[in-house]
Amino acid sequence: MATFATLNRRTAALAVGLAATLGLAPQWAAAQQFPTKPVRIITPFPVGGGPDGVARLVADKLSKTWGQSVVVENRPGGNGFIAIDAFKRGAKDGHDLIVLDNVHLAAYPSLFKKLPYDTAKDFDPLLPLFRTYFFFTVGTNSPYKTVADVVADAKARPGKLNYGSWSVGNPVHLGSELFESMTGTQMEHVIFKETTQLYTSVSTGDINFAMGSAATAGPLYRAGKLRLLALAAPQRSPEFPDVPTVAESGGPKDFAVTGWNAIAVPPGLPAAVTDKIKRDIEQALTGPDVTEKFKTFGYESFPTTRAQFDQFVKDEAKRFGDVIRQANVSLD
Repeated sequence: MATFATLNRRTAALAVGLAATLGLAPQWAAAQQFPTKPVRIITPFPVGGGPDGVARLVADKLSKTWGQSVVVENRPGGNGFIAIDAFKRGAKDGHDLIVLDNVHLAAYPSLFKKLPYDTAKDFDPLLPLFRTYFFFTVGTNSPYKTVADVVADAKARPGKLNYGSWSVGNPVHLGSELFESMTGTQMEHVIFKETTQLYTSVSTGDINFAMGSAATAGPLYRAGKLRLLALAAPQRSPEFPDVPTVAESGGPKDFAVTGWNAIAVPPGLPAAVTDKIKRDIEQALTGPDVTEKFKTFGYESFPTTRAQFDQFVKDEAKRFGDVIRQANVSLD
């Protein structure tokens, strides 16, 4: 027969369990009801590009899943700060989301002494949307046949070779700085206003080389005006099986240059709501239509847990920070 003390302990345990269940009930209810009004996905990218196309595809699928309008609001310009400011002033309950790329989360904190946002306080990065690796591109008439050729020429003529990108601090620029560091070379960085000008200059030989993704350099490659020397990735791309990795082409081992986009939510949302948003976006990123869209832009899916993605962002921030400090690069 149970003693009075035993019954008391059982009663106390049941009370604790009930309290915990009741404590989770509001979160569960909020997740079940979310969203209760139209959702806005703010993006710092212009209409028509790869990131915009992915955001609109996800928005369309979410609107069907949620039974609410999900709109993409493009706020390009100002290093992404215009979009970030709109997000910071927006809804804090999850009805405003934002697309960010790796420079916003991992590079800018080291490039700017004063940022108009705090990555730890203003965002809760939820999950990556996609990842893309960059190719070494040269003109079709370039004398370089391998990455080893580039390294050899750069060492023979310090400071004479040049490469291009579209700004200071983007993945192509920082990836090229990392390449210089890993190969012990010194080259000139030439900045272009837009990617079309950049890769046209590579194709004509005005620029020795530039790193480019399948989306940015792809059009001129398909037109036969660019060659892909190598892919800055751990392994070859299934879409470009004949293009070697940088290591296979005589470049440094373990050299990778990536670009990635992520969805972030306002910090402090109930865990059940963030879990629902993450789960539904992950579901939206599945299916053959997304696979085909990704192939068009040279993207790949990047499934990960919250903990893994948090660690990945921290690792990327350290990697970018090391390159930025070594190159002594600053934007303010």
